[in-house]
Amino acid sequence: MGATVVQLTESKKQIQHTHRVLEDQKKAFRNNPMPSLTERQENLKRLKRVLLSNQDRLLDAIDRDFSCRSRDESLIAEVMPSIQGINYTLKNLSGWMKPSKRHVSILFQPASNKVHYQPKGVVGVIVPWNYPLYLAVGPLVASLAAGNRTMIKMSEYTPHTSALFKELIEASFPEDLVSVINGEADVAADFSSRPFNHLLFTGSTSVGKLVMKAAAENLTPVTLELGGKSPAIVSPDVPMEDAAQRIAFGKAFNAGQTCVAPDYVLCPADRIQAFVDEFRARFSEMYPSLRDNDDYTAIINERQYDRLQGYLEDAREKGAELVEINPARENMKDGTRKIPVTLVLKTTPDMKLMQDEIFGPILPVVSYGGLDEAIHYINDRPRPLALYFFGYDKSQQQHVVDNTHSGGMCINDALMHVAQDDLPFGGIGDSGMGHYHGREGFLTFSHHRAIFTKQKFNSGKFVYAPHGTAAHKMVYKLFIR
Repeated sequence: MGATVVQLTESKKQIQHTHRVLEDQKKAFRNNPMPSLTERQENLKRLKRVLLSNQDRLLDAIDRDFSCRSRDESLIAEVMPSIQGINYTLKNLSGWMKPSKRHVSILFQPASNKVHYQPKGVVGVIVPWNYPLYLAVGPLVASLAAGNRTMIKMSEYTPHTSALFKELIEASFPEDLVSVINGEADVAADFSSRPFNHLLFTGSTSVGKLVMKAAAENLTPVTLELGGKSPAIVSPDVPMEDAAQRIAFGKAFNAGQTCVAPDYVLCPADRIQAFVDEFRARFSEMYPSLRDNDDYTAIINERQYDRLQGYLEDAREKGAELVEINPARENMKDGTRKIPVTLVLKTTPDMKLMQDEIFGPILPVVSYGGLDEAIHYINDRPRPLALYFFGYDKSQQQHVVDNTHSGGMCINDALMHVAQDDLPFGGIGDSGMGHYHGREGFLTFSHHRAIFTKQKFNSGKFVYAPHGTAAHKMVYKLFIR
């Protein structure tokens, strides 16, 4: 009872703090509504210095939160793209900030049309637990580049990373420019209901709906980066070693706790055993052991671990064949939250793992007859965040591109589209809305203000009242045809 009261009191303090900081940031924005290129560049450079000088502390904090998080995976997926994203933005920001010229019809000449990119104001960012550093820094980079103030709600499931990130940001930025908010789910719920000028949420589809509903009360525009069941299609003729190796990488990375991880594989019926054999071989090369192997990441917490074990048990009870890839045949049941990658064959639609996003090292393998059957299977379901096609036939590649929808896509690779600085990242339908990364991030957090400019000569007077003059008739004759 006492702990509950303490938690409620702390949450109330955090919520009050959130309200105060938001007002402070709005006031600061009103005092400086159009930060210069130099100011924005200095903010980005400051963030880069913080990350570089504290990367070991950040890596250690992430490792503690997961109980075992591969240091190299954290470097590859958290630190490296954060730094590269800052570098790319610094290189291109001056060009992004320039107003873009637009066409002016002869009817309105002499005049000019331009689109100016103004900061929106205060941006709210809600960060998930699976990539706590990158999914905080990525939106922050875009927000600062666009000239905004930013408030970041970190995940309660990564307490060490969240506390450290808050400490580093507070030591480096004034609170009315960048602020980090920590706290439990009730703090996050209140955060999403605040009247931000833009809100970016990364997380599950179910929570995304709640965030959007809360934001709608303030007419706050939202960018939702959700998830879903991202399919990987193995073509009828791709070398199986190539496909299996790349899918194994995509699924094993962060133990499948990635929003764009291959969620299930669509494989020709007569190639399933070949896929299983090659997947086992390729995975075993990358991870010859699991339990004490620092390269293989653990599940974030007991709740997620139990959820994944529940999926496996449900599938087993409903007749699935489970193929556990445990190269050293280690005991993985006690004293660890690591789960071997498990292929699931003979799936049925009523299995939980075929209905929900898996978000872990479980990979159903679904058979298909022809390529169009695989495409129909995908299109009969909610649109995924990512889609992967493995096959070197360019006509097959184009056929899949033309006949499917997904937030993003890789051909003959997995995950890597997310790391491309000059590609937008975002979902569609149930997998989200809006984009960020690179220029799209700058545009997302900017208001595109249309400005029509005339000087002393006024051509518009030719359509002023009284109507029906010869000038009017000439204008109508010229422009209504």
